[in-house]
Amino acid sequence: MDLRIKNAKAYIDGAFRMTDLYIDKGRIRHITNERLHAESVYDAEGDLVIPGLVDPHVHISLEVGSHKSADDFRTGSLAAAFGGVTTIIDFLDPVDNTCDFEKEFARRRNLAKESLVDYAFHATIKDLREDPETFVEAIRKKGIVTLKLFTTYSETDRRTKDKTIKRLLSLSKDRSFLPLAHIEADRLIRLDEAFTHEDLPTSRPARSETEEALKLARLVEETGGYLYMVHLSSGKTLERLKELHPTLLGKHFFIESCPQYFAFDEDKLKGGEGKLFTFAPPLRTNKEQELLHARFSHVDTIGTDHCPFLREEKMRAERLSAMPLGIGGVEHAFDVMYHYFGMEAIERMSVRPAKIHGLFPKKGAIREGSDADLFVYKLEKGKIDTFHGGSDHTVYEGHPRKGRLRTTISKGRFVVRDGKAKETQGEYLEREAPLWRKH
Repeated sequence: MDLRIKNAKAYIDGAFRMTDLYIDKGRIRHITNERLHAESVYDAEGDLVIPGLVDPHVHISLEVGSHKSADDFRTGSLAAAFGGVTTIIDFLDPVDNTCDFEKEFARRRNLAKESLVDYAFHATIKDLREDPETFVEAIRKKGIVTLKLFTTYSETDRRTKDKTIKRLLSLSKDRSFLPLAHIEADRLIRLDEAFTHEDLPTSRPARSETEEALKLARLVEETGGYLYMVHLSSGKTLERLKELHPTLLGKHFFIESCPQYFAFDEDKLKGGEGKLFTFAPPLRTNKEQELLHARFSHVDTIGTDHCPFLREEKMRAERLSAMPLGIGGVEHAFDVMYHYFGMEAIERMSVRPAKIHGLFPKKGAIREGSDADLFVYKLEKGKIDTFHGGSDHTVYEGHPRKGRLRTTISKGRFVVRDGKAKETQGEYLEREAPLWRKH
């Protein structure tokens, strides 16, 4: 074997157990306490060894108007590695036809060559100007099985009409792809030039998310299709979905939420420093946050919506309309979620996103035959006090944590070893048909 990881308290099939892991040619070959020969040995010293995380929602090198996010693929993947994330799924820019999709795919593939960890893409659409089935077939040929749409942002021509959404949901029954939706009711969004960052919850109210999510759940029920809701922000939305559509959740309607909605409430938007906490959907009330915590069992995956900007760029604007929306999160997501939910967070950040997004069993689990993607996490209480990547701050600084990352391994190669970054090269992942029907 190339590598033996000894004294590992490894997370396998939902539980931790002491074992050694043997890695060869980038894959986990043996999980055993039997002593086998290996060229090199890494001592986990009894610390937790967890499957490499899959972050299904990052925005790297994102340009929005005159703003550009702080991370390119090199710095963003470095932050990911320091967060135990060994696979990121980024988004192609929105297009409305297959010709533009081909160009955008090639452009982003070229940008992503600098990634230190493995990566995949979600296709993203405006309202399509061609047959949705034609578009779906085009993305499938590139190994893409997920397609993001927006129910809002009509002011920037990104909204997908209900007719197209319904057609995509119908297609998802048989075409082995999964529509992803940014869900807010466009008619309830208020874009007032006088709004400041403190008005963000007024501009994008929780009601807009709840009403639109329930409408799309009815369409899923009507069509028999599948849908994945990105960045659910309100516990009220989750409560209403559970009340009205209990049989859909986790089977036909999948829910992703983000660490920021568990860690902060809308009070963080008050005052000058509140500019650093601007993103969409925005932070919600403390009551909605409490509901979200209480209903964590109905959340399928955790994505970060990672999209950091420099502090000066966030603080510069006086009006909300001139402010870049987004925060970094890929490095500290596990610290935050493990602090709140312990082992429950692991499944939602590894095996579940891998299964839902067509990466399992290659990714998402410590099992023989899977890629040797994992990280070593040392339990020790503290506060988040470091950050990597292209940004010059993190909103999670000072947040309590129950451990710290020691080492991250991607396909048997050290990306971070005992706190020090190593030179590695990630690969583009062509994904198979999502496995929600089986799992």
